[in-house]
Amino acid sequence: MDLEEFRDYCLAKKGVTEGLPFGPGVLVFKVMGKMFALASLDSHPLEANLKADPERIPELREEWDGRILPGYHMNKSHWNTILPEQLPPALVRELIDQSYELIVASLTKKLRQELAELE
Repeated sequence: MDLEEFRDYCLAKKGVTEGLPFGPGVLVFKVMGKMFALASLDSHPLEANLKADPERIPELREEWDGRILPGYHMNKSHWNTILPEQLPPALVRELIDQSYELIVASLTKKLRQELAELE
């Protein structure tokens, strides 16, 4: 999955915005103001950070050694850095979905309600 596919998939999710809060090199995707994905615009191959279930992280990193890594500049117990171009697209979509869902679950009741009301 290349950057455009990654970006399009993230933006297709309800309540998602994108921005460059850390400067021009890192594209950040947020749901209701909370970060769920980051993509490096300067790395080749593409690198992206996604939140992950802490119980699943060791298994993912072992199975996809060198392609799913501890989250760069993130809490390594909760975030992975992935190389989307070197992983099956279905797995990348699954990991994006999981990251999005983990963040949505952590939203306040009010924000979850606002998200549910979006078209």
